[in-house]
Amino acid sequence: MNVERNKEVYGFLRADGCRLVNGRGEPVLLRGVGFGSWLLPEGYMWRFPQEGDRPRRIEIMVERLIGAENAKAFWDAYYNSYIIEEDIAAIAEEGFNSVRIPINARFLTGEGPKGRDAEETLSDLTFDGERLALIDRVIDWCRSHRLYVILDLHGAPGGQTGTNIDDSRYDHPELFTDGKRSREAVELWRILAERYKDEWIVAGYDLLNEPLPEWFSAYNDRVLPLYKEMIAAIREVDKEHMIILEGVHWSTDWSIFEEAFGNDPIDGNVLLQFHKYWNNPDTESIAHYLACRDKWKAPIFMGEGGENNKDWYAGAFCLFEDHEISWNFWTWKKLDTTNSPCSINKPEQWELLTAFLQGGEQPDAETAEAILNQYLHNMKLENCVYRPEVVRSLLRRAPVRIPAVFYGYKGEGVSYGVGERKGAGHDVHDEPRHELSDADRTMGREPRNSSAATGFRAGDHSLIAFKQGGLQTATFAHGGGEEWKPEEWLCLKLLEGDWYCYSFHEDIADRRRMTEVTVSVEVQGAGQGGELQLELDNQQIASFKAEPGEWRTCGPFLLGMPAAGRHELILRCTHGALKASWLLLERG
Repeated sequence: MNVERNKEVYGFLRADGCRLVNGRGEPVLLRGVGFGSWLLPEGYMWRFPQEGDRPRRIEIMVERLIGAENAKAFWDAYYNSYIIEEDIAAIAEEGFNSVRIPINARFLTGEGPKGRDAEETLSDLTFDGERLALIDRVIDWCRSHRLYVILDLHGAPGGQTGTNIDDSRYDHPELFTDGKRSREAVELWRILAERYKDEWIVAGYDLLNEPLPEWFSAYNDRVLPLYKEMIAAIREVDKEHMIILEGVHWSTDWSIFEEAFGNDPIDGNVLLQFHKYWNNPDTESIAHYLACRDKWKAPIFMGEGGENNKDWYAGAFCLFEDHEISWNFWTWKKLDTTNSPCSINKPEQWELLTAFLQGGEQPDAETAEAILNQYLHNMKLENCVYRPEVVRSLLRRAPVRIPAVFYGYKGEGVSYGVGERKGAGHDVHDEPRHELSDADRTMGREPRNSSAATGFRAGDHSLIAFKQGGLQTATFAHGGGEEWKPEEWLCLKLLEGDWYCYSFHEDIADRRRMTEVTVSVEVQGAGQGGELQLELDNQQIASFKAEPGEWRTCGPFLLGMPAAGRHELILRCTHGALKASWLLLERG
């Protein structure tokens, strides 16, 4: 283990005003990954269709294919193989400091995929000791490798969303309509809190994942009362651990918390969580959460975000960092993927399982067992395809490509600056700017509010446009990790005096490799062209001309061997006008 890493992982984590602090009172920003599909197998991570979209449907399929006894052996091996100590060590070595463990209530209670008899009561439920031991084991590994652990009730008893993601039986959120189910959830958290009350490496309890999509909003008024019951049960046995609360509608709507932080706060140690998928990585998209942080004096957490391409990651996770928001990437590992760090190789004849789920021919037991055994073999970290480029995009470490429109998010004067317009007779902050002089047009200048037209970073005084025509509004919905199409690419226009700052990080392990870092920039001159100056940590490193015409790559320019830590690279237009598409940091 690298003892230089994660020194901030120390003692119970707690809320302190708008920030998180560790046992020494030092501020901590969580940077982690989620263990999707481990204790709650998700069908899309298996590349399964709707007929196999949730744990209970997958379990029924496996039992039909290989029989009950062999199915039990399969699931025992699955839970023991999906996340092992090598995964934990790799996560820590990459520089993450936390993990989020999604838990299915059925995983703990032993309830079968077909449910249980209606006459069973809470006292009839048991919590499987061997299943709990799997969580204990990961917690022990995380303590050894200095990773905080978030326990996430991803599939509550009866289901909190009424969809596949909570293993719903009837596509209805029974947690909020069946009192027995809500009592089970309260009891579940009491038992977990009793078990882990002394485990400082457990960062907190994420009470419910993504409760109630908007089509079940009629039950929204039942979420906060249930949270209060859960917290009361936890506090009976555990006074230390942080409570993590998610809003409704895929953890995006915090309106349910309006009464939670007044004269009678719901708890004194709360972290508020939101999720972010498939939308603009800009400050405007999270402004409401930032306002709530300030209003309620509570830290906030982007607890799930990902399932996009690496360019989006380079922007979105910088957004969270610049606004001092803890974050967790979804997800660490899945089948046949390019946008998670670990890709499980698809077993041969996997399509036979998919076809069977959709009503096709059932493969014989021997064939099915061979396919499933190969899946168990392939899911171990040593047999996965590791994709370090995903991690580098999340943490902004070279080699990495950074789209030019993803300059810093700390605001004007810190992350960017705009020079005064010459020849137009008005200041850069004037809006609207539709009247341009002949001199402006000759130099390639445009109205300063043009970024608003794309719907991206509309609050900045930057010039953002599409590289080529065809689209009117920026789109960032690339859930399969597919690259942006040429017509989807945005570019940043710089006029004389404009500058934009891009942070990146040099890792301890990278520094030890003693390799030099270079940067290249794709540019195009606007009007008569322009000149671009590159600066690293306030030191000029290069200057070049951007000629009008075709887009071209300038560089690579040597940045040397930066010390471990955060660095800032500035693009500054010193003359004329130009457009920038991306920056590429590489290693020599």
